[in-house]
Amino acid sequence: MIVMKFGGSSVADAGCMREVAALVTQALPRAPLVVLSAAGKSTDALFTMAQQAEAGEVDAALESQRELILRHRQIALDLMPERPMPELENALTMLSGELELLLRGVGLLRELSPRSLDAIASIGERLSTRILAAYLGAQWFDARAVMRTDGAFGCARPLPLELTELVQERLAPKLGAGRAVVTQGYIGATADGLTTTLGRGGSDFSASLFGSVLGAEDIQIWTDVEGVLTCDPRLVPEAQPIAELSFAEAAELAAFGAKVLHPASIQPAVEAGIPVTVRHTRRPQGRFTTITGEVRTGRPITAIATRGPVTVLTVSSARMLNQSGFLAKLFDVFARRGVSVDLIATAEVSVSLTVEADAQLEELLAELAVFATVSVATNRAIVAVVGERLKATPGITGRCFGALRDLNVEMISLGANEINLSLVVRQEDAPTAIRQLHAALIEGGAA
Repeated sequence: MIVMKFGGSSVADAGCMREVAALVTQALPRAPLVVLSAAGKSTDALFTMAQQAEAGEVDAALESQRELILRHRQIALDLMPERPMPELENALTMLSGELELLLRGVGLLRELSPRSLDAIASIGERLSTRILAAYLGAQWFDARAVMRTDGAFGCARPLPLELTELVQERLAPKLGAGRAVVTQGYIGATADGLTTTLGRGGSDFSASLFGSVLGAEDIQIWTDVEGVLTCDPRLVPEAQPIAELSFAEAAELAAFGAKVLHPASIQPAVEAGIPVTVRHTRRPQGRFTTITGEVRTGRPITAIATRGPVTVLTVSSARMLNQSGFLAKLFDVFARRGVSVDLIATAEVSVSLTVEADAQLEELLAELAVFATVSVATNRAIVAVVGERLKATPGITGRCFGALRDLNVEMISLGANEINLSLVVRQEDAPTAIRQLHAALIEGGAA
C-alpha cells in the first residue's frame, strides 16, 4: 500500500479536488491511504475566528464561520451538482454546528485555551476529508480514532506504542487494493478523546507515521512544487530540482528554511526505511524528489537554504580560560529560561550562539550578566550549505568563502555534522549570499 498526502493548496477548491481524485483513482490498485490537510487558508480562517470570539467579537466570528461552511458547501456542489448526498450534508451540518458551539463558548468565557483552539482548528481537515471521500465514494476515517497523542495541545506528541496498536487494529483492516481510505493529517486525540493538533508540518507527520506503521511502499507528499529544489526559487530563479535526497539532507534543509518538509515529519519514515517522494499535484508526470536513507550521487553540494531573522548572542568571560564547567553553567541558564540554542561557535574566552528572533531574552541576559559580558546582534540570518560529501570534498569551503568575498560573514559553524556548513550574515545580505553561493557551487558545477 501507499500513503498519499495532499496539502492545503492541493484541495483548495473543486478543481483542485478533481485533480486529487484523479490521482487517487489511478492509485487504487496500490491500496492508497489518502491523508488531507484543510482546504487552502481554512486553518488560518479558523484561527482568526477563534481570536475574534475571544475578543468578544462573536458576531464577526460567526459570520466567518458561515462563510467557511458556505465555501465548503459550494465546493461539494461544484463537485457533485446532480448527486444527492444526504450523508455529506449531514456531516457538514454537524461540523457547522460544532464550530458554532465552540465559538460561542469561547466568546462567552472570553478565553481561548489551547485545548479549545485545537478543537476549532480540527474542523478544517474534517471538512475537506468529508467532501473528498464523498466525491470519490471512498471510506472516510476519523484520524482521531488512531492518532493517539499526549495532551500538549497545539503541538501534541504522538504516542508510538498506542498509535501502532490502534492503526493495526482499526485502520489497517480497512485498506485494500481497489479502494481508498480518506483521513486527516494534523489532528489526533488524547486517550480520553480530547482533540489535539500536531503543530507545524503536522499533516506530513501524520502521513509519515501512518506509512511507517502500515509498512507503506511509498509515502507521497503532493504539494505545489516539483519536488525539492536546490534553493528557494523566489530568491534564485535558476534553482534546479533535486532528483534524490538523503533523509539527512532533507531534514537539514527543512530545518534551515526549505518549506517543502518539516524535519520531524519524515523521521518515522527514516526509521522505517520507507522512501518519501515529493510531487506536484498539477504536474503528476513532472519531476519529483525521492528521499531515501542514503544517496550516492557523488555530489559535494546538494542545496542551499536560509533561515532568519535570528539573534546572535556573544558571551565573553575571562573565566572561560582553562576553566572546566563554564559551558555547563552557561547552557544551564538557557535551559532554565527555556531558550533554544541553534548554532554555536567557541573561542578562548567567548561563545557565540544563535537563538530565534522571538526568544524572550530579558531575564536570560540579566542572569548571564552576573558572570559574563553579553553582546546582542539582531536581524541576522543563517545561510546553510548542505551536502552529503561537503566535509569530505577538498576546496569546497574555499569556494564558499570566495563566493562571499564581498560580504561580511559574522559566524561560521562546520563540524557539528558532516553535511552542513552554516554561515551567519546580516539579514539584508542573506538573499545576496544565497545567490552568490548558488552561482558558485551549483550553477558553477560543484554540485
